[in-house]
Amino acid sequence: MIRISLIIAIIAALGVGALNFFVVKEKINTLVTDRNTNRDGFNATKAALSKTNAILVKTEATLKQTEQNLADTQAERDKAVAAETAQKKRANDLSDKLVKTTQERDDAQNELASYKTTGFSPEQVAKLGRTLKEKQDMIDAGNLEKAVLQRSIARLHAQLDIFIGTNADVTLRADLKGKILVVDPKWDFVVLNIGDDQGVKENSELLVSRDGKLVAKVIVRTLEKGRSIANLVPGWKLGEVIEGDEVSPAHPDPAS
Repeated sequence: MIRISLIIAIIAALGVGALNFFVVKEKINTLVTDRNTNRDGFNATKAALSKTNAILVKTEATLKQTEQNLADTQAERDKAVAAETAQKKRANDLSDKLVKTTQERDDAQNELASYKTTGFSPEQVAKLGRTLKEKQDMIDAGNLEKAVLQRSIARLHAQLDIFIGTNADVTLRADLKGKILVVDPKWDFVVLNIGDDQGVKENSELLVSRDGKLVAKVIVRTLEKGRSIANLVPGWKLGEVIEGDEVSPAHPDPAS
């Protein structure tokens, strides 16, 4: 009986072992299949990634080349635009010169025609032109000398009026304007940017103003060609006189 039980137990154990073997084998086969599938998928993904990387590298190289070509194209375009602009400017300059030259030619032809109608030779016309210029220069010099003499006469007349007491107020041109260049507050004198050439007279009085407001009054004591030196009149200092203040006649000439 014991032997039979032992045999039965052995047979049962063998049956269980065989069953477990088949089950384990089936699981092993399944794992091997999954492993192979995963490996094949990984290899396929790796190959696709390598191919994608290769395409990306090629695309980047193409993009860089395209960018370089675009930069070169833009540089060539800018160069062509600059050259076109320069050519247009040159053409415009040449056109202007042509118009000017044509006008000068026409003027010369008209002058030549005028010369021919006078009956004078070109040498005679040139001599007349030189004579006319010399006379005009003499007239201009005479007018300049006349203006200087008139200013001198006016200055002397003003001094004479003061000396004889006929006119204490020295009149100046109503439109005379000037500015203060230098101020000496210690000695109460100023330097003006107008003088004898502009019509200022000795002992003439000028009003000092700033922004349309009266600041002081000055009287000219020293007169030069393009400037004058004046003293502040006591009692007329309504504010501080500064450089750049404007001056105008205190006694404008009604006839000017």
